[in-house]
Amino acid sequence: QVQLVESGGGLVQAGGSLRLSCTASGRTFSRSAMGWFRQAPGKEREFVATINWSGAFTYYATSVKGRFTVARDNAKNTVYLQMNGLKPEDTAVYYCAASAAQLTTATAARYDYWGQGTQVTVSS
Repeated sequence: QVQLVESGGGLVQAGGSLRLSCTASGRTFSRSAMGWFRQAPGKEREFVATINWSGAFTYYATSVKGRFTVARDNAKNTVYLQMNGLKPEDTAVYYCAASAAQLTTATAARYDYWGQGTQVTVSS
């Protein structure tokens, strides 16, 4: 069983930055691929970024590539999402997720555990 707790969300002006953190409990974190997803009001949940178990491989949605960076610290059981150059269209609830697999995946159905989400609001 893995429990995930996100933090770091908030209100920021367009062009600003935020760093989200997701801390996991459970001994399997270091062997799990991790992902970030987001859901805006009235829209479906969408993939944002993923990182493999070691941190050596990452993959991003086209809409955030070059602006967002995903990283992890297995010693701290934590995965991060650094968000720079934020835009109003980035406004959403952001969720982290853990997969039983070690490899990166953008498919939500392949993630077994989800956090409660953290709100990110970008004002224009």
